[in-house]
Amino acid sequence: MIERQFVSENIKEFQIKEFVRDNLSRVGLSDVKLHRTPLGEKIVVKAARPGLVVGRAGANITQLTRQLKEHFKLENPQIEIEEVENIHLDAAVVAENIAGFLERFGPQRFKSIGHRTMAEVMNTGAYGVEILISGKIPSSRAKRWRFYTGYLKKCGDVALHGVDWCYSQANLKTGVVGIQVSIMPKTTVLPDHIELLPEPETVLEELTPETEKEEPKEKKKAKESAKKKKAPKKTTKKSSKSKEDTPPKEETSPKEEVKEETAPEPSKDNVTEEPSKEEPASEPKKEEATPEPEKKEATPQPPKEEPKPATEPIPEEPEQKKEEQDK
Repeated sequence: MIERQFVSENIKEFQIKEFVRDNLSRVGLSDVKLHRTPLGEKIVVKAARPGLVVGRAGANITQLTRQLKEHFKLENPQIEIEEVENIHLDAAVVAENIAGFLERFGPQRFKSIGHRTMAEVMNTGAYGVEILISGKIPSSRAKRWRFYTGYLKKCGDVALHGVDWCYSQANLKTGVVGIQVSIMPKTTVLPDHIELLPEPETVLEELTPETEKEEPKEKKKAKESAKKKKAPKKTTKKSSKSKEDTPPKEETSPKEEVKEETAPEPSKDNVTEEPSKEEPASEPKKEEATPEPEKKEATPQPPKEEPKPATEPIPEEPEQKKEEQDK
């Protein structure tokens, strides 16, 4: 039957693991795995001190492979050794160390051993740890001592797969003492743990011509083409603006000039007075011409003086003389 074959294979695997653990004592053994390959059985040994597993010139490995062939009739067993990354987060290594301390120093110092190992586990980075020591400690009556700290799951899928658990024994004079260690490392994913994403920070900055972001090439080309099309319109606006910005030129009206320059006419009574200085008719017309906006302002020049006519006495008429005589 297929079921019996599966059961027999699992029993054989368990016996191989126990045999390896018994032969490799005090090496910080963490785990033993068995893989079946086409070339033969591959046994992976994970230990804290791989040098003791290998031995001098590989003597321990060759002896172990020979014993596996004899006891379990394996054709070509291959032993592979792996080192434990962190010995303080491995429950099997911690339990073996506690057992070694109890056998060396006795049951009187079990409290200091429990608290010290618990502090080492928490300092290396673990959610929680629990150490149970049961047996005839410290007296002849059996008791159970519990050392625990932190956060530790007791039920559910996290307690089965997320918590590292191991059991070890210490052989003392008073009897056998059982050591049970449970460690929940930081690598375990808790279902009730939720991480909130931080809100993106918005930074407002004033845009200056130097700090403006570079625009894509397509937008730049479109803007340059638009500028080229609008170029003639801008030039006309500039010319019109330049004209508007220039202050208006002060123009002297020709009528005012004529008024200022014309002198009063000589009366008949005042014969000796000089005749009025009159400008030629052609001059005010020349001044009436509107100056061009582009030319500079023409400074007004004083009118040229005409030669004064020689004053001659005006002869009195005979009619006037007669009237005077009649009077």
